[in-house]
Amino acid sequence: MYILGIETSCDETGVAIYHSKLGLIADVLYSQVSMHSDYGGVVPELASRDHIRKLSPLIKQCLHDSQLTSANIDGIAYTAGPGLMGALLVGATTARSLAWTWRVPAVAVHHMEGHLLAPMLENNPPQFPFVALLISGGHTMLVKVDAIGRYTLLGESLDDAAGEAFDKTAKMLELGYPGGPKLAKLAEQGQERFHFPRPMTDRPGLDFSFSGLKTFTMNTLRGTEQTLQDKADIAYAFQKATAETLTIKCKRALRQTGLKSLVVAGGVSANKAIRAHLQEMTAQEGAQLHFPRLEFCTDNGAMIAYAGCQRLLAGQHEDLQIFARPRWPIDELLTVA
Repeated sequence: MYILGIETSCDETGVAIYHSKLGLIADVLYSQVSMHSDYGGVVPELASRDHIRKLSPLIKQCLHDSQLTSANIDGIAYTAGPGLMGALLVGATTARSLAWTWRVPAVAVHHMEGHLLAPMLENNPPQFPFVALLISGGHTMLVKVDAIGRYTLLGESLDDAAGEAFDKTAKMLELGYPGGPKLAKLAEQGQERFHFPRPMTDRPGLDFSFSGLKTFTMNTLRGTEQTLQDKADIAYAFQKATAETLTIKCKRALRQTGLKSLVVAGGVSANKAIRAHLQEMTAQEGAQLHFPRLEFCTDNGAMIAYAGCQRLLAGQHEDLQIFARPRWPIDELLTVA
């Protein structure tokens, strides 16, 4: 079964083709970062318009790269949420139109389920059950995963997501957009000079809070001459505090569930410092750690094609309505039998 996957939840247009037995056949991605950098962040209206401009050419390129035609496609998977409503509608309307024209089923995919299952595209995928840490610009959550669609939310951010905190802190440091990768790069020049708090680690539970770290960053920055080294030291301290907070919560989640497998996915999972802290922790706990490859940490069509393929194989698909849900709790998903 060949599945065409479409991802348009935010500022990246991703298209991929996945085969149920052969694996990933083709994957193409277009990023809007250069356009949004002029505004210091994603402009929803511009994102939607750029998806309209790029999606059809990328679908044609993906079919060409895989040496397939529309006649070979057995189903279409598209990101239906969470995300920017306008951006989601571009992918949803395109997917539903193609599915009707090609006379194949279409299935709506949860964006975070796509991220959660991205490590399944690797040669050594995780085995169920496992704990998943999903960290991106819009989400930070810990989920117990018993099977595809069988998700128990263990904890989530009560305010800013980790990626959002990275971006806002980078803005304070005048690093530009996208802030997260630039802050991480600057932190490599930093030294152990400031100590930032590890929010909500001194109390039980698995929820997160990162807004306080932004305030602490601002106050610390005001107390310096704001030289490049000052900013590098602050970036180092902020990144270390975030990485250790995530690690403490993951360790707690593994012990609470009794599981020995941790999956970490989402755009922030590409951060080297966070990876290093989690690798050290899981080694000490005797647990396995799984990441998607770097190109599949950020938004992409491959993860949507894979997730959609599993649901289509289980007989799930949408009717002719166009389904888009900008806010969509992951624990409301149907289980894949």
